[in-house]
Amino acid sequence: MTVEPNDNLAAWLRKAMDDHEGALLRYAGRILGDADRGRDVVQDTFLRLLESGRDLDGGHLAQWLFTVCRNRCLDICRKERRMTLMSEHVERTYAGAELPPDDVASGREQAGQVSAAMSALPPNQQEVLRLRFQNGFSYKQIAGITGLSVTNVGFLIHTGIQRLRKRFQVDGRGGRQGETR
Repeated sequence: MTVEPNDNLAAWLRKAMDDHEGALLRYAGRILGDADRGRDVVQDTFLRLLESGRDLDGGHLAQWLFTVCRNRCLDICRKERRMTLMSEHVERTYAGAELPPDDVASGREQAGQVSAAMSALPPNQQEVLRLRFQNGFSYKQIAGITGLSVTNVGFLIHTGIQRLRKRFQVDGRGGRQGETR
């Protein structure tokens, strides 16, 4: 019977979406600066998973999904950069347009401060910090997603955290408030 394999595939895809869709949406939205375009990329990512026919249940599914999602986002960014240059005003508007739901829940003021501090970091540090702390990836998984070495990922995370701590201490807020989890 051909119904059973299709049912298994549908159940597997549904589980993959349940497990990873939210994190992928936040990740793509941050890279692109637009939640709607992020949804399109995530949908394309799951379509590519379905088309790939890969068996990625062994703990590599999340890494594969984030890698495909990241590459698609970067393709879109490169295409748009070639088509038009965004003004500084528009860039600033996109950068702070939307906070992730878990930041809102932990307190709008503190989330706004952390978000502002994060946006002051270089993009590569922002990306590895979000992959590590918002999505829980290991250094090795982040290296696989970004194409960086594990050592470079560790360095970027370390220097990013140090910059965030320094910023909160310089602002007179004390070390505790600026520390990351």
